[in-house]
Amino acid sequence: MPQGHRPDRVGEQIREMLSELLSRGTVHDPGIGFITLTRVHVTPDLQQARVFYSSLGDAEARKKTAKALERATPFMRRHIGSNIRLRRVPELEFRFDETVEHQDRIEQILHELHEQDALRAAESAGAPPDATAAADADATASPDVPHDDTDDRT
Repeated sequence: MPQGHRPDRVGEQIREMLSELLSRGTVHDPGIGFITLTRVHVTPDLQQARVFYSSLGDAEARKKTAKALERATPFMRRHIGSNIRLRRVPELEFRFDETVEHQDRIEQILHELHEQDALRAAESAGAPPDATAAADADATASPDVPHDDTDDRT
Protein backbone atom coordinates (compact mmCIF):
# COMPACT_ATOMS: atom_id res chain seq x y z
CA MET A 1 0.00 0.00 0.00
CA PRO A 2 1.54 3.33 -1.01
CA GLN A 3 2.31 5.78 1.78
CA GLY A 4 1.43 8.93 -0.16
CA HIS A 5 3.23 12.00 1.08
CA ARG A 6 3.64 11.00 4.72
CA PRO A 7 7.41 10.30 4.49
CA ASP A 8 7.85 13.75 2.95
CA ARG A 9 5.85 15.41 5.72
CA VAL A 10 7.73 13.53 8.44
CA GLY A 11 11.03 14.41 6.76
CA GLU A 12 10.11 18.09 6.70
CA GLN A 13 9.15 17.97 10.38
CA ILE A 14 12.46 16.32 11.24
CA ARG A 15 14.40 18.89 9.21
CA GLU A 16 12.64 21.79 10.94
CA MET A 17 13.19 20.27 14.37
CA LEU A 18 16.87 19.54 13.78
CA SER A 19 17.43 22.99 12.29
CA GLU A 20 15.88 24.51 15.38
CA LEU A 21 18.09 22.40 17.66
CA LEU A 22 21.24 23.38 15.80
CA SER A 23 20.40 27.06 15.39
CA ARG A 24 19.45 27.60 19.03
CA GLY A 25 22.66 26.03 20.26
CA THR A 26 20.86 23.23 22.10
CA VAL A 27 23.44 20.80 20.76
CA HIS A 28 26.61 21.74 22.65
CA ASP A 29 29.30 20.27 20.42
CA PRO A 30 32.01 22.64 19.23
CA GLY A 31 32.77 20.35 16.28
CA ILE A 32 29.48 21.22 14.65
CA GLY A 33 30.33 24.28 12.63
CA PHE A 34 28.02 26.39 10.53
CA ILE A 35 25.83 23.87 8.73
CA THR A 36 22.64 24.05 6.74
CA LEU A 37 20.25 21.14 6.62
CA THR A 38 19.26 20.95 2.97
CA ARG A 39 16.77 18.07 3.00
CA VAL A 40 15.69 14.95 4.85
CA HIS A 41 14.77 11.78 2.99
CA VAL A 42 12.65 9.37 5.04
CA THR A 43 12.13 5.81 3.86
CA PRO A 44 8.52 4.78 3.12
CA ASP A 45 8.39 2.65 6.29
CA LEU A 46 9.54 5.67 8.37
CA GLN A 47 12.39 3.65 9.89
CA GLN A 48 15.36 5.60 8.51
CA ALA A 49 15.94 9.26 7.82
CA ARG A 50 18.88 10.52 5.76
CA VAL A 51 19.66 14.08 6.74
CA PHE A 52 21.58 15.97 4.06
CA TYR A 53 23.59 18.99 5.12
CA SER A 54 26.06 21.45 3.66
CA SER A 55 28.77 23.26 5.56
CA LEU A 56 31.41 25.87 5.09
CA GLY A 57 35.06 24.95 5.21
CA ASP A 58 37.50 22.50 3.73
CA ALA A 59 37.59 18.71 3.84
CA GLU A 60 39.08 18.68 7.35
CA ALA A 61 36.26 20.86 8.71
CA ARG A 62 33.78 18.59 6.94
CA LYS A 63 35.23 15.54 8.71
CA LYS A 64 35.04 17.27 12.10
CA THR A 65 31.43 18.23 11.46
CA ALA A 66 30.54 14.67 10.40
CA LYS A 67 32.07 13.23 13.59
CA ALA A 68 30.34 15.83 15.76
CA LEU A 69 26.97 15.09 14.13
CA GLU A 70 27.54 11.39 14.70
CA ARG A 71 28.21 12.07 18.40
CA ALA A 72 25.09 14.23 18.70
CA THR A 73 22.78 11.82 16.84
CA PRO A 74 21.41 10.01 19.94
CA PHE A 75 20.51 13.33 21.60
CA MET A 76 18.78 14.61 18.46
CA ARG A 77 16.94 11.33 18.01
CA ARG A 78 15.62 11.47 21.59
CA HIS A 79 14.47 15.04 21.02
CA ILE A 80 12.64 14.01 17.84
CA GLY A 81 11.03 11.10 19.66
CA SER A 82 9.69 13.36 22.38
CA ASN A 83 8.23 15.89 19.93
CA ILE A 84 6.91 13.87 16.98
CA ARG A 85 4.30 11.18 17.49
CA LEU A 86 5.62 8.10 15.74
CA ARG A 87 5.59 4.46 16.75
CA ARG A 88 9.30 4.28 16.24
CA VAL A 89 11.74 7.16 15.90
CA PRO A 90 13.66 6.87 12.63
CA GLU A 91 17.38 6.14 12.68
CA LEU A 92 19.22 9.31 11.67
CA GLU A 93 21.99 9.17 9.10
CA PHE A 94 23.81 12.39 8.31
CA ARG A 95 25.28 12.80 4.83
CA PHE A 96 27.14 15.70 3.31
CA ASP A 97 25.09 17.14 0.46
CA GLU A 98 27.35 17.40 -2.56
CA THR A 99 24.71 18.82 -4.88
CA VAL A 100 25.71 22.38 -3.94
CA GLU A 101 29.31 21.71 -5.00
CA HIS A 102 28.09 20.07 -8.21
CA GLN A 103 25.95 23.12 -9.00
CA ASP A 104 28.90 25.44 -8.42
CA ARG A 105 31.06 23.32 -10.72
CA ILE A 106 28.40 23.34 -13.45
CA GLU A 107 28.07 27.12 -13.20
CA GLN A 108 31.85 27.47 -13.44
CA ILE A 109 31.96 25.28 -16.56
CA LEU A 110 29.11 27.24 -18.17
CA HIS A 111 30.88 30.52 -17.42
CA GLU A 112 34.09 29.20 -19.01
CA LEU A 113 32.14 28.07 -22.09
CA HIS A 114 30.57 31.53 -22.47
CA GLU A 115 34.02 33.12 -22.24
CA GLN A 116 35.35 30.75 -24.92
CA ASP A 117 32.38 31.49 -27.16
CA ALA A 118 32.96 35.23 -26.75
CA LEU A 119 36.63 34.81 -27.67
CA ARG A 120 35.76 32.76 -30.75
CA ALA A 121 33.18 35.29 -31.83
CA ALA A 122 35.70 38.11 -31.41
CA GLU A 123 38.36 36.24 -33.38
CA SER A 124 35.93 35.51 -36.21
CA ALA A 125 34.87 39.18 -36.31
CA GLY A 126 38.47 40.29 -36.51
CA ALA A 127 38.58 42.12 -33.18
CA PRO A 128 41.56 41.52 -30.93
CA PRO A 129 40.77 39.12 -28.06
CA ASP A 130 41.85 41.69 -25.46
CA ALA A 131 39.09 44.09 -26.55
CA THR A 132 36.48 41.36 -26.10
CA ALA A 133 37.81 40.46 -22.66
CA ALA A 134 37.64 44.12 -21.63
CA ALA A 135 34.07 44.39 -22.94
CA ASP A 136 33.09 41.23 -21.04
CA ALA A 137 34.68 42.60 -17.86
CA ASP A 138 32.67 45.81 -18.25
CA ALA A 139 29.47 43.83 -18.77
CA THR A 140 30.00 41.71 -15.66
CA ALA A 141 31.12 44.63 -13.50
CA SER A 142 27.83 46.50 -13.81
CA PRO A 143 24.96 44.07 -14.44
CA ASP A 144 22.27 46.72 -13.88
CA VAL A 145 23.51 48.87 -16.75
CA PRO A 146 22.46 47.54 -20.16
CA HIS A 147 25.40 46.58 -22.32
CA ASP A 148 25.40 47.91 -25.87
CA ASP A 149 27.03 45.50 -28.30
CA THR A 150 26.97 47.92 -31.24
CA ASP A 151 30.31 48.81 -32.71
CA ASP A 152 31.15 52.55 -32.74
CA ARG A 153 33.85 52.18 -35.42
CA THR A 154 33.17 53.93 -38.73
